[in-house]
Amino acid sequence: MTSFTILDGGMGRELERRGAPFKQPEWSALAMMEAPSIVKAVHQSYINSGSRVITTNSYALVPFHIGEKVFKERGKELAILSGKVAREAADESGTDTKVAGSLAPLFGSYRADLYQADRVEELAVPLIESLNPYVDLWLSETQSLIDEVTRVKALVDKIDVDKKPFWVSFTLEDSEPTTEPLLRSGEAVVEAVKAMQAIGVSAILFNCSQPEIIGEAIQVTQKTLASLNASSIQIGAYANAFPPQPKNATANDGLDELRADLTPPAYLTWVKQWQKDGATLIGGCCGIGPEHIAAISAYCATE
Repeated sequence: MTSFTILDGGMGRELERRGAPFKQPEWSALAMMEAPSIVKAVHQSYINSGSRVITTNSYALVPFHIGEKVFKERGKELAILSGKVAREAADESGTDTKVAGSLAPLFGSYRADLYQADRVEELAVPLIESLNPYVDLWLSETQSLIDEVTRVKALVDKIDVDKKPFWVSFTLEDSEPTTEPLLRSGEAVVEAVKAMQAIGVSAILFNCSQPEIIGEAIQVTQKTLASLNASSIQIGAYANAFPPQPKNATANDGLDELRADLTPPAYLTWVKQWQKDGATLIGGCCGIGPEHIAAISAYCATE
């Protein structure tokens, strides 16, 4: 059976569980401002559980969460700190853990309708420049539409002279059944895969969606990449533990309830299916914690 790389799990819920300052709309950014040592401890917990890719806590460092004023005054400082904290956790671990630079949707999770193409460079460049010295790869995650990723990738290509791997992770429509896997923008996964192959991404993943719908997206991705002779592009998945999210969902109206059924053993069942479908990069998103990652690591150790 094909082996896979274990990613980390969600940051925000784990920060809250550890007593870090945590409220909306700042979300996980608040711990970056007031308790970076707890952020580092979460990174360390994931590494100890078996993660070999950890993600910088830069997801919420956008105006949607911290506001325009704080972003302008402290955005770069906080992004640099998020890179440093993750880098320290990885380097001090004595493992080969890589650091992924999180590039979040710039205008809000799940909200393709709020996208402003003319502001992408203004918001993305400070984050890319700040994270660049500390990361081993880029992770443009929880993306709802193709155009934002295409523009961000072009900016990364200009700034990152080392040409580090660029991974993209899309979030899928899961509020209602669809005849084929769709991004939350309504764009088809097959079209997203074609667009990502054209711009030279190293991996295509799916995250912050229910585990039940990710498998079909992986299968479509694998089939599409095969038709493009692009088998070198890796496929991955890291689901959340949320119930279905409505089309008008926002990431800072309050905390979503978590599903009680996605225990570590239950989540591992999905992991095994994704692996069977062809995923080689697997972890967890919101509500999936170190105990889930430990279960995945234990499974890998017995393969």
